[in-house]
Amino acid sequence: MAKKLNSLRFLETLGIAYEEHRFPETVQSASGVAEHLGISVTQVYKTLVVLPLHGKPLLVMIPGDRELHLKPLAYILGEKKLRMATQKEAEALTGLKVGGISALALRHKTFQVYLDRTAEGLEYILVSAGQRGVDVRLSVTDLVHATGAIFVEVS
Repeated sequence: MAKKLNSLRFLETLGIAYEEHRFPETVQSASGVAEHLGISVTQVYKTLVVLPLHGKPLLVMIPGDRELHLKPLAYILGEKKLRMATQKEAEALTGLKVGGISALALRHKTFQVYLDRTAEGLEYILVSAGQRGVDVRLSVTDLVHATGAIFVEVS
């Protein structure tokens, strides 16, 4: 049996119901996860690391079929400019591998977390549980509660 991830233990301490979904670690994209699990890619959210010119990195969760628009996010945050972290930067900043970056697994690092407003219309979404090959399905309300995510319109 696979070892339980700290992010899942954290959800349990909060009394949050979830479904764990495992898939091959070689599947690293939201579209690959959706295809493997037989669900719509609009239900699988990817977590992106975004860097301001100054200050702490941010985590932004958007649907797997969408692109992040940095200008609206910069405007919302009052920043002049933002940029996406490179794979190497994202892994160094989070301590997690790309494909496994998770706001649930990084709550102790005090990243500010943003969730694309498209999630407001959904009851449940899938997000990474903090390891390649493991996603967790939970309600949007519970995800916001667990991560402190702020809704933004950025995809």
